[in-house]
Amino acid sequence: MELNTISGLAIAGVICSVVLSMGVPIALFIAGRVKLKARISSFFIGAGTYLLFAMLLEQLLHVLVIQFCGLNAQSRPWLYYVYAALAAAVFEETGRLIAMKFWMKKWLDFPNALMYGIGHGGVEAILLGGLSGISNLVSMLMINSGAMQNTLAALPAESANQTVSQLSALWTTPAPLFFVSGIERISAIILHIGLSLLIYRAVKAGKCRTAAFTAVLAYGIHFIVDFFAVAGPAFLPIYVIEIGVFVMAAGTLVMALKMGRMEEL
Repeated sequence: MELNTISGLAIAGVICSVVLSMGVPIALFIAGRVKLKARISSFFIGAGTYLLFAMLLEQLLHVLVIQFCGLNAQSRPWLYYVYAALAAAVFEETGRLIAMKFWMKKWLDFPNALMYGIGHGGVEAILLGGLSGISNLVSMLMINSGAMQNTLAALPAESANQTVSQLSALWTTPAPLFFVSGIERISAIILHIGLSLLIYRAVKAGKCRTAAFTAVLAYGIHFIVDFFAVAGPAFLPIYVIEIGVFVMAAGTLVMALKMGRMEEL
């Protein structure tokens, strides 16, 4: 199999996405620390909670459900879409609740709830958009320089063919779509900040109907956004999906800000 040259537009899209995915979380962290005087620990609790609940516990469930039960997007797509969105909502929002109610209990306020959201969404952006983008960028540059061809030549034929098959997405994907990853990560960060503020409001409200309603609202919004994101490609263009996710994320943040008491600012 032959390696095709990667276009300059595709490389520019990856670079843009990496800058957004890694630069925006850093900029928001600095702003939260300097402007709002939020604790640095709130950022890392948000990041750690995401790693524990989304990257570890949720993935363990996926192994059980997807690998052992045979559930996948090909065999039963709509059931898979519901399951994937529900799992993400349950694990991430439950992690948020636990973190704010117990791990941040002594200093939980608006600035630190916001900083938690920056950490949660920020580490996701860095891992899914930043690091993966860097990996793609390195592969693209190696392909265009000829270094990848030399590397493949040293591999057994079967391994080389598998590697080329995996790399083929780098030149078969339309170049403009490489810009989408960064935009997608910004939407996710906005959503996680908004959901964090909703959970913050639920925790601060204590044991009452407002607390229950706000918590259920956060779970519900997370499920709806994730379901739209995973099921949408089956019947909508990617740009419509990204616009829809951004609108829902921004709407969640605006609603959370309006629902909350802003005296703490």
